Amino acid sequence: MLQTERLSLRPLRVDDVDAYVSLHAHEQVSRFLGPYSRSQALDRLTAIERQWAERGHGRCAVELRSTGELIGVSGLQHWESFDEVEIGWTLRPDRWGHGYATEAAGAWLDWGFRNLPDPYFTAMIRPANVRSIRVAERLGFHHLRADTLFDRPTTVYALPRPERRNGEVS
Repeated sequence: MLQTERLSLRPLRVDDVDAYVSLHAHEQVSRFLGPYSRSQALDRLTAIERQWAERGHGRCAVELRSTGELIGVSGLQHWESFDEVEIGWTLRPDRWGHGYATEAAGAWLDWGFRNLPDPYFTAMIRPANVRSIRVAERLGFHHLRADTLFDRPTTVYALPRPERRNGEVS
């Protein structure tokens, strides 16, 4: 659906189940997001496919354009309980530190502000997840509130819609 200089971002599908389980099996990832069994991953991927069908956006596989290798997940997630749309990113630890999370999330932010009416997007990050906090800050997010997600403390960051002047984003 989206491409950047180095990445292809396509909707996640139920047939991505093995890669999804593998991604969340990394201790550095599951520490903040939790692991997924195959059954849990299928349920989650089915919900992601449903969101794509109902809302026209959702989580995507992040693939390297050069090889097609799936290195993570990014995209937009509507949270009914908050009535907010979150931009998220999760990469395999061996792909951290290359700017891929910022590149993928930035592409989704651009798409979201062009195509959705939301006045801001959120990033929901566990307080100890310093790497994700840095990505959010690089993208321009600021602290919005402390909250709870899946019974765990979460810091919610927000990025407001850029102002337009004479039809151009400032």
